[in-house]
Amino acid sequence: MTPPSSALLELAHRYGVAAEFDDWTGRRTAVVESTLVAVLEALGVPAGTEQERTAALAAHDRQYWQRCLPPIVLGRATVASSFWVHVTHGDPVELTLFLEDGTERSGLRQLENNRPPFDLGDRLVGEATFELPADLPLGYHRLRLRVGEFQAQTAVVISPAAVALPSRLDRGRAWGLAVQLYSVRSQNSWGTGDLTDLADLAVWSASAHGAGFILVNPLHAAAPTAPMEPSPYLPTSRRFGNPLYLRVEAIPEFAAVRHRGHIRRLRAAVNRRADQHPTIDRDDAWQAKRSALEQVYRVHRSAGRELAYQAYRHRHGRSLEDFAIWCALAEQHGSDWHAWPPGLQHPRSPQVAAFAAAHPQAVDFHRWLQWLLDDQLAAAQTTARQAGMELGIIGDLAVGVDPDGADAWALQDVLALGVTAGAPPDEFNQLGQDWSQPPWRPDRLAEQAYAPFRDLVTMALRHAGGLRIDHIIGMFRLWWIPRGAAPTAGTYVRYDHEAMIGIIALEAHRAGAVVVGEDLGTVEPWVRDYLHDRGLFGTSILWFESDGSGGPLPAERWREYCLSSVTTHDLPPTPGYLSGEHVRLRDELGLLTRPPAEELAADRAAQAAWLDELRRVGLLGADPDTDQIVTALYRYLGRTPSRLLALSLADAVGDRRTQNQPGTTDEYPNWRIPLAGPDGRRLLVEDVFVDPRAAALGDTMAAVTGPADRSDG
Repeated sequence: MTPPSSALLELAHRYGVAAEFDDWTGRRTAVVESTLVAVLEALGVPAGTEQERTAALAAHDRQYWQRCLPPIVLGRATVASSFWVHVTHGDPVELTLFLEDGTERSGLRQLENNRPPFDLGDRLVGEATFELPADLPLGYHRLRLRVGEFQAQTAVVISPAAVALPSRLDRGRAWGLAVQLYSVRSQNSWGTGDLTDLADLAVWSASAHGAGFILVNPLHAAAPTAPMEPSPYLPTSRRFGNPLYLRVEAIPEFAAVRHRGHIRRLRAAVNRRADQHPTIDRDDAWQAKRSALEQVYRVHRSAGRELAYQAYRHRHGRSLEDFAIWCALAEQHGSDWHAWPPGLQHPRSPQVAAFAAAHPQAVDFHRWLQWLLDDQLAAAQTTARQAGMELGIIGDLAVGVDPDGADAWALQDVLALGVTAGAPPDEFNQLGQDWSQPPWRPDRLAEQAYAPFRDLVTMALRHAGGLRIDHIIGMFRLWWIPRGAAPTAGTYVRYDHEAMIGIIALEAHRAGAVVVGEDLGTVEPWVRDYLHDRGLFGTSILWFESDGSGGPLPAERWREYCLSSVTTHDLPPTPGYLSGEHVRLRDELGLLTRPPAEELAADRAAQAAWLDELRRVGLLGADPDTDQIVTALYRYLGRTPSRLLALSLADAVGDRRTQNQPGTTDEYPNWRIPLAGPDGRRLLVEDVFVDPRAAALGDTMAAVTGPADRSDG
């Protein structure tokens, strides 16, 4: 293999594209030239020939020196920082800070900068460095540069040095129920779980067993067309929610529907079909629920409700309009916007504006659905807190979005085309993963002062006591795969983690929320230290916690600022895991890279090591059954210093089947497995409330986290 040229390597370095990396075994791996070229082209940088590379390097220099101010200036509370300014060499500079509260600051101190001026051809450009004071308030500010009559501005973001732990957690630890909401319905929901079910589960776990939070799968929007995407981690939008989670009868206007009996019959019919279907049928549930919602939509709203709706529209502005228009377009033209007529393929085109004007009711229906979701999510969080939860709902933010969906259409100018995000091979996914999602372009995010990212985080925290961020390592570097290539043929692209984590920290501070980063997989060692220093929690899964020599990590060495659990949605529930279900399934699907017997033997050895560890600390006897092992594993979590502990609802009821098998799409019914007991019988929310196994594990979690003063908040 011919190594990449020095010009290509320099170009990759400047744009944060890795030319080599350490794989999951620690082996240093070089990235092939074709991957570097494809990734650079996705960043808008032609790099196929030496001539293009030389031109791109020169253009990069000119772009840097032509910019008067950085696209964004970052600072942390109580810490002085610096930024550069470019002006014609020798020109005097006047700088003014316009703070978020309306006040102004001037007289910024200039620091020493001996960098020689750059020749742009028509003028020499000099670089000066100024100090950003340490006493600036938290928030989003503006910096104005003035040179004579010329002016330029840029964004300034001051984030907390670290996200403080909410005061209601200062007394100790909390445990919470981890729920795949779609999988657990009640007698009164519509074929799938909904936000009323979420509130009920929160009340049960808090009032009966002292839970402090409920961790829920991403509630992001799916396209409103069939077939509805089952994966909550491949949404059409991360900024808006899935109306499938609405409880029709909880909408205030439902009381004024003239033919409520028809709606109740719709619900009864969809639940009968759900009872007969082995997997979750979202299309059937949505078709019935949509019919009911259309009837409620036609009901006249009171003056107060109308004011609330208009206020919601005003708050979310252009992003809400774009999403609602996309939904209306998808219903007419299909959910892949790349296949739409050319004039409809960009949200700012005249044809899109004409469509919205010609279909006001269709667009408004989708706006209205989002308002209802906002209402019901707020109610669920209020109910959870009133039941005694310290945090209430912890939401989940997916890594990315469907490339053909609403966010990819509305935000296409800040997403990378020609590549998809994924993950390199690791111990549990030895062929790597392609998530089929377009990644953020780091350069375009910076040019827009991270406004799209800020909006996303703000929306995710609006009615939550916490936020889990899937694959938070993607805020540092993300695995980009050229379109059509195997996941093994990708490379890492770096992001400005100071900007992205800083914005997350600022928004979490304002929301009074905790942030949990899913930091599993291949992680650079310093990243976990950085996240800890910024006050973000990590994630620990018992089966993955190793002492470095392959043995179990003793409980006292686990991290304190961490959400710890026994399992994850990418593994079978613990009873299934103990029986080797994950090995059997991967073998059946052709996902193993070594013989099944060898894989199963390694898994048995790892499990045996954990059982020995449980016996060492006195939590397990000599000949335990599955329930005793599961209980011992959760009691072991209590031996760790971790502040947050999660109990999988599937484990609580003895379920065995995995919700998701990474590396598959239709080969396995991912995200379509209804909650069931150990005998495979489907369970409803009402069954959970009286399940002795769930009650026992809930009591176990209450015992290991200890008593707490639980107020209504």
